[in-house]
This record gives sequence, C-alpha cells and structure tokens, in this order.
Amino acid sequence: MSKTVLVATEKPFAPASVKKISEICNKAGYRLKLLEKYTGKTALLQAIKKVDALIIRSDKVSEDVLAAAKNLKVVVRAGSGYDNVDCVAAAEKNIVVMNTPGQNSNAVAELAFGLMVTLARRQYQGIAGTELRRKRIGIHGYGNIGKYIAKIASGFGMQIEAYGRSLTPGQTLADGAVASQSVEGLYRNCDYISLNLPLDNTTQRLITFDLLSKTKKGAALINTARKEIIDEDGLLEMMGKRPDFLYASDLTPDCKNEIKEKYPGRCFFTLKKMGAQTSEANINAGIAAIKQIINFFEGGDTAFQVN
Repeated sequence: MSKTVLVATEKPFAPASVKKISEICNKAGYRLKLLEKYTGKTALLQAIKKVDALIIRSDKVSEDVLAAAKNLKVVVRAGSGYDNVDCVAAAEKNIVVMNTPGQNSNAVAELAFGLMVTLARRQYQGIAGTELRRKRIGIHGYGNIGKYIAKIASGFGMQIEAYGRSLTPGQTLADGAVASQSVEGLYRNCDYISLNLPLDNTTQRLITFDLLSKTKKGAALINTARKEIIDEDGLLEMMGKRPDFLYASDLTPDCKNEIKEKYPGRCFFTLKKMGAQTSEANINAGIAAIKQIINFFEGGDTAFQVN
C-alpha cells in the first residue's frame, strides 16, 4: 500500500525543495500531502490523522499531535535540532524520530561569521571597529557546524580553539584548530566564542555568569544554537558588570528589551532564527528528509534516529 508523507511547515520549504520532495515521492510511489503556512495546531491535528510519515522544520510535534496520528511511523525534523519534537511520547508510540544532521551546517556557520563581523564593526554605526584576522575564536561544540566554523575561521586568518565532549585536550583538529584543555580555558583564551551546542538536559542554562566572567577583555559571544542554553540572568549580570563584553544571536532572548535598552550597541539579534534560512540549506534538508523516510520504509534504515 502506498505511503502518505505529510510536509507540515509553518515556515515552508523553498519551492525548489518542495518540487524535489514531490519528485522523489512520486518516483517511490508515495503520496505527498502539504500543510504550509498553517496558523494553529488544529490544522496540524487534522492533517496528520492518516499519514505514515511527517516532515517538519521548527514545527512543534507535541504529545497531543502524536496521539492524533493513528498511522504515523516516522517523523523527520529537517535540520539538526529536534527539541521541538516530544521524543519520549514518540518512543512510547513506537514512532521513530530522525533529524538531518549536517544539511544546514554551512548556513549556520556562515551566519555565525556574519554576526561576528557585525559586532567587530560595531554594527556599522560609523565607529572604528576591529578585524577578525589574528584573533582567537573558541568553538564551543565541535560537531558539523563547529567544523565548518573552523574551516571559515582558517580563511579569516584566525587562531582556532575548540571544546567538545568527544575531544581530547591538546588534540590537533582540522584547519589548524586545537582542542582546549577545558571549557573554562576556552572562554578565558578566546576573543570570540561561537556557541554550537544542542539543547538537552545537560546544556540547559549551561552558559552562566560564572563561565562568562572568565572571558578576556573585549570578548564576544555568538549564539546560533538555542536561547535556552544561556542563563539569561547571568547574561544580564555579565552585560552590567563587563562594559567590554558583546553578545549576538539569531535567537531572540526573553530579556531582549531590557538588554537592548540598557546596553545599546553591545548586542545584536536577528529578527527571527536565521541559521538555516538559505536556499541551499532549505533544499538540502528537505531532500535529506524525504530520502531518509523512503530508506526507513523500504530498508529499515534508522541511521539518523534520535529517540
């Protein structure tokens, strides 16, 4: 029997991506169902009732959504982060949850450098800034995104230090990067720190005032991960006690109004999460998602399962 795949995206894929997903579905004999730019959960609850597979972006797949999906076997989050899916509830219903790691990595890495340059050039307000060349960048989280950041940093002529749980202190990495001795050492040594961690129980509010206070004078933190990784009380304390400290993110913090009012010129936030917002990343993630679904049904492939 033909499988039905629902693509449910409040922020739709690019038309080229949807076209390619449709072509792959047709070739496999699968039926494609689209739910784009929907404005409430009711539409999703209706659309998901009889589908076999679901592709989402930043859309919330909560326990009640999963309960409404009577035939659902697999959910693919087109992107790396998957905290918008209730993985525990999915596992209880024997629904496989996957992500598409690496497909958005270059886009996020390039945005991180855009934010760095924005801070270095004082947001283009006519004030003398600084250059990235010969500065030291700390990569906190050396996964797919972190490796792209190292590659770009090498092109900028930066010194590169990285910290990750799987790295051995002192280990020589690609593109001239060296593994930091400790997370505290990373924050102490670097002019720019790029935060590239997934959100889970170990990273929630991980970046505290105590850690930030170890940074060198003039340091800047770039967050393209998740806002929940930052202890916002600690961030506000840091901004207040360290007039030299800068912060940029493509995730609007809950304390946005307070931080912008009190510390203008020292922080920068994009209007919405922009990490994966490129045509290339959009297309790559969508294609990867539908291929993973077909491989799952046709060959039992669960290589990218996260629950």
